Amino acid sequence: MDVLTLTNAADAPFLNQQQAALERRGVRFETLSVAGDATGENARGPREYLRFFRTVRRELDREYDLIHAHYGLTAPMALAQRRVPVVCSLWGSDVHGPVAPVSRFCAPFCDEVIVMSEAMADALGRECRVIPDGVDLETFRPGSQAAARDRVGWPTDEHTVLFPYAPDRSVKNYPRAKRIVDRAADRLERPVSLRTISGVDHDEMPHYMNAADALLVTSHSEGSPNAVKEAMACDLPVVAVDVGDVRERLEDVSPSCVADADAVLVDGLTTILESGARSNGRKAAREVSLEHTTDAILEVYESVTGLERIDQRRTRVTRS
Repeated sequence: MDVLTLTNAADAPFLNQQQAALERRGVRFETLSVAGDATGENARGPREYLRFFRTVRRELDREYDLIHAHYGLTAPMALAQRRVPVVCSLWGSDVHGPVAPVSRFCAPFCDEVIVMSEAMADALGRECRVIPDGVDLETFRPGSQAAARDRVGWPTDEHTVLFPYAPDRSVKNYPRAKRIVDRAADRLERPVSLRTISGVDHDEMPHYMNAADALLVTSHSEGSPNAVKEAMACDLPVVAVDVGDVRERLEDVSPSCVADADAVLVDGLTTILESGARSNGRKAAREVSLEHTTDAILEVYESVTGLERIDQRRTRVTRS
């Protein structure tokens, strides 16, 4: 099966992991990415997306079985033709944020729409496939906290709270995370450190997960935050605002805390740091393993194309 991927984040680890897993199942990908960065001096704007139309149009001279548009702003380029089926994956901010109108307009014209949570499907107002990004349980697994702290260079005489985002990513709401950690620190005898991690190799993230005492998520909006699922796979307790599918993911995970009020988040974080306990999250993380989500996405691909891979051969299937 030959798939053309359209994205504005070709270096996203979860996208690369997903594609690698699908390639092992017989899918071939060609990936086109919108020029520019999300923020900064090279931030992409309308001009870059308009140029992307031409890039996609030229690529469609080749034969593809489907187009998979990742993020709502790439859907118009995929839908500029009607010869090849279109699957659109929405990531969260393209349903809840300022580009939501583009996603809502394009969704009815797509052959399938994949979202990360039921809340996203409700917000979109149409039938969707709910398939959260999968977590690689071989990469993200529990390990020695002492060895992990030695590897990442963190001291052993402090409580450490992991905030796995850049502080300047406004949607992640770092000021609230700092406020919560500062209030929890006032209640504890040992010092508490809020560690922000961004820009490191994704394969290094399990060491930070195992080195930390808790993961803190305070985002304004999310779809299905990968950091939460990765923390679960490492048995790292999670304290999070009620965003995306976090409450659903952490329903049977203990210790954990999901709340909207700062006071409850502070209480939950304080209790977790005092106990020093790890969670039972890995068991729940198996529901969103990379293999599980790969099966679900492959089912979508086969449904919209009528192609199935049987004994290494590509066979077209007629569906009633």
